[in-house]
Amino acid sequence: MSALVLTLRNAPAQRVDAGALNPTALAGLSVADIAALTLQIGKRTVRVDEVFTLEGDDTADLVFRGDCGKFERIGAGMKSGRVTVEGNAGAYVGQGMLGGTIAISGNAGAFCATGMKGGRIEVAGDVAEFAGGAIPGEMKGMAGGLLLVGGNAGERLGDRMRRGQILVSGNAGDYCGARMIAGTIAVAGTVGAYPGYLMKRGTLIVNSLPTQMLPGMVDCGPHRLGFLSLLYASWKGLPGAFGALDASACTVRRYMGDMGVVGRGELLVRA
Repeated sequence: MSALVLTLRNAPAQRVDAGALNPTALAGLSVADIAALTLQIGKRTVRVDEVFTLEGDDTADLVFRGDCGKFERIGAGMKSGRVTVEGNAGAYVGQGMLGGTIAISGNAGAFCATGMKGGRIEVAGDVAEFAGGAIPGEMKGMAGGLLLVGGNAGERLGDRMRRGQILVSGNAGDYCGARMIAGTIAVAGTVGAYPGYLMKRGTLIVNSLPTQMLPGMVDCGPHRLGFLSLLYASWKGLPGAFGALDASACTVRRYMGDMGVVGRGELLVRA
């Protein structure tokens, strides 16, 4: 068996819900069955083989080729298997994902990993706003798993994050970790204004102070935190800035908050 490769014929002008094209949803289907599935593009309903050419037959190893920036919910709800996007992906990548791996060689749209409970998402480029965050109407965003970002992250990274880990090798926008309930976010580059806004619990790890701090983040001074050595060791070998961290370098300046909501979250600035 070889990977099932979906090569985009022509980039659509409107957004497309690709949530039905993932290893879990396609399990047990023949290539002919998959080709006959339908996708909604605006007001039109089209067959999959009108949008993609299909090669291979392994539905557990799915590859999208071409600029899929208009395709939303890639890998949504998948429980196992692998999805590779050779190019950009649209919004809601891995929404509600339970397991498996998604790898994107380009950028991903807004709300990447929203509702994710398990598995791993790797984005080589940038992610837009609300990565790992809650979509409107939901009380929590990412709830487990690992999101790796090789580039930069937009505003509201990890908004209402409930569990899991987000590692960003580039920069993060304003309000990183806003309304965070639990979990871990680490940013190797710079962080925008007001990280930890209305944060209740969880951990933000950064390399430098943000452009503007919240008044509700209280400076608790320098600390050597042993749990960081275990955390860094667990990241060893990961792609990006965090896979080569010195596990013994666990001295940080610790800020607690957001005291505006009597929060017990922490912002750790690496020494």
